[in-house]
Amino acid sequence: MATLSCSSSSALLFTSSSQSSNSPAISLFPLPRLSFSNFSFSSSLSISPISRPSASAISSRRVSISDFNVVKVTAEKRKVLIVNTNSGGHAVIGFYFAKELLSSGHDVTILTVGEESSDKMKKPPFSRFSEIVSGGGKTVWGDPADIGKVLNGSSFDVVLDNNGKDLETVGPVVDWAKSNGAKQFLYISSAGIYKPTDEPPHVEGDTVKADASHVGAEKYIADTFGNWGIFRPQYMIGSGNNKDCEEWFFDRIVRGRPVPIPGSGMQLTNISHVRDLSSMLTLAVEKPDAANGNIFNCVSDRAVTLDGMAKLCAKAAGLPVEIVHYDPKSIGSDAKKAFPFRNMHFYAEPRAAKEILGWQGTTNLPEDLKERYEEYVKIGRDKKEIKFEIDDKIIESLKVPVAV
Repeated sequence: MATLSCSSSSALLFTSSSQSSNSPAISLFPLPRLSFSNFSFSSSLSISPISRPSASAISSRRVSISDFNVVKVTAEKRKVLIVNTNSGGHAVIGFYFAKELLSSGHDVTILTVGEESSDKMKKPPFSRFSEIVSGGGKTVWGDPADIGKVLNGSSFDVVLDNNGKDLETVGPVVDWAKSNGAKQFLYISSAGIYKPTDEPPHVEGDTVKADASHVGAEKYIADTFGNWGIFRPQYMIGSGNNKDCEEWFFDRIVRGRPVPIPGSGMQLTNISHVRDLSSMLTLAVEKPDAANGNIFNCVSDRAVTLDGMAKLCAKAAGLPVEIVHYDPKSIGSDAKKAFPFRNMHFYAEPRAAKEILGWQGTTNLPEDLKERYEEYVKIGRDKKEIKFEIDDKIIESLKVPVAV
């Protein structure tokens, strides 16, 4: 196996030597099922075509390592703006990303949607924003549609939109960043835009749903910005997350209730620790030429079955678990509310991040769930009164006895 490596003080970039200035732009990603199976890459290796592709110029042509030359680049301190959502599971991405950038010596401002005095800001991760400030970062609140007024003339090298789900909300941030001289634009999209496939896992280049709102935002960014990167996360885990996933399992396990899982329970999904998402984003900031024009599945490199998730949560809690399976059609319109994950194979592979950015994941789901269970007990949720009305409907149809 041929191995390419470089020192820890600099990164290696590959730039095209065979492409003429008149030829169409080529992007390594998205590419259909692209794999450099004959090469291993060190953590400081990155790949970038010299041309800056627009969405309309993205090609499915396979790219050979021989098409590139090697040049050195050195990471520089950058001024980064994070536009952060005020709800859902994605808010914790901005929090971790800000802390990692600060620890790496970058200048960080995080703009959160809404008002600092709102009730939402009393919940994690917002209640922990003092950690960003104590690390030297800045926190501001406001409407991204008025981003210029909110930031009052400030300028940035890099802008990450971790808020907008469609062009209407992302567009004003892109336009402002462009006019304000930002050199790089990064966007948190979603792996949920992939069409179901008969050949899982999803990799960069797989077909996406044309009507998905994130798709329009992705295209606008690619057509507008000279240097951009798109990140598609899936389910995530980590301290400060305020969206129920693992908690849903703990709620039932600690109360000795059956855990109702739709279908066979063998459906595969992907759960990533948010520290891995933030480390991937940080590499994109520090290797802007490598990240440019590429789409990255912002996920871990292992899948877990739905039944496996229940078993791992039980193990983390040190308790037994009873799993029951049901046909989601039997509960009608409540099916989507009955379970926190999709009732299908839904997982992706972080191939682009590994091969282009030299990224390596650290997610260890069994250990990460132990951390989450400790926090679950610490906040007293194990003693909280919870209603299980949909569960009861499912279990009654299955004639399964429930502990009182």
